[in-house]
Amino acid sequence: MTRANPYTPGQVPRVLVGRAAELRRIEDLLARVVTYGEIGGPLLVFHAPRGIGKTSLLRTAQRTADELGFVSAWVACSRERPVLPELVRALQTALERAEALPRGGAGGRWRRRLERVTIEVGLPGTAKVQAQLDARPSESETPADPIGRAPVGALEALLHDTATHLRNRGGAGLVVFVDELHAASADDMSVLLNTLQVLDGDRNANPLAVVAAGLPVTPEALTRAATFGERSAFVSLDLLSDADARSLLAVPAEAEGVAWTDDALAAVVGEARGHPYLLQLSGSTTWDAARPEEGDTLTLDDVRRGLPAARDQLTAMHRARWGAATPTERAFLAAMAATGRDNVTRADIARGMGRESRAISVPRERLIEKGVIEPVGHGLVRFTLPGFGQFVRALEQE
Repeated sequence: MTRANPYTPGQVPRVLVGRAAELRRIEDLLARVVTYGEIGGPLLVFHAPRGIGKTSLLRTAQRTADELGFVSAWVACSRERPVLPELVRALQTALERAEALPRGGAGGRWRRRLERVTIEVGLPGTAKVQAQLDARPSESETPADPIGRAPVGALEALLHDTATHLRNRGGAGLVVFVDELHAASADDMSVLLNTLQVLDGDRNANPLAVVAAGLPVTPEALTRAATFGERSAFVSLDLLSDADARSLLAVPAEAEGVAWTDDALAAVVGEARGHPYLLQLSGSTTWDAARPEEGDTLTLDDVRRGLPAARDQLTAMHRARWGAATPTERAFLAAMAATGRDNVTRADIARGMGRESRAISVPRERLIEKGVIEPVGHGLVRFTLPGFGQFVRALEQE
């Protein structure tokens, strides 16, 4: 019987490989909360281009946190909506799933409080005024129940009260995972950073941790939002080594009773160049081409039959990125691709565009923010998707 395809391009992998050091970093942070009942430290931020495995890392860490007795909340940032109200709703969902909301009348008051904070940390205007009015305690609420009127105060009180409530009921505390942090507005970043700064001032009373992930522009964006944002802990995720890339392919197959030949593994590893998404993609198309049963072995012929589908998907991604680029950004990408090198200097790009080096800062930053290129050293950038330079050169020759 044909075995199910174990590869998951674009989704969290069944087996996360090559991120042991990063997982230990998160586990150390969680251990501090478990052991001392205090805040795990400054905001921990993993940054990398798309497809490198940031979300997979955070999801794996979330499972670890759950096993350690934490209640975890997950927030995915978006430019289309404010992040902080999403965070409040994520906290409510996490508490409900863990059946950790206070019981009886206290539970109703807690839900009303969550609703008020959602408005308080949202967009300013009449809704905020109404939230302040609603924050006055009703006859059934104690004077200690109302929420602070400033967004930082509202969020600080909510995180503190949630974390301590979870700790007091026998859990480890609260951990918040924030994905796509680069998409948050500067105001939302500022509120989050200031809230964590306040909580850290009384760290022994706040059993919580916050772990985030974003594109390579995230450290600069946080620092612009609040100067002390630079004190966050930043960790860059790189491409996988050849050994880890082989494990990414071999381990899920072994779980289905299927093996790979060495030359088949070498072909896919060479094609994907350490890019986790492309490894999953080529593994998936190879599997679909072979349709293996338990005991079968994937061969180089299977890889060759599957590669056209993988390359079609990669080309579609290249087209999408090129299509989303402005004329100036396309000129930047064309100048970069024309060098034929993996790592390209700012001076070479400026020369290819016929501009001064200072004049290319805007398209450079926009392309980094879009995840099309990434900085790899002083004055150096590279494409984040393998084969993109070749794709652009082919367009220029048409």
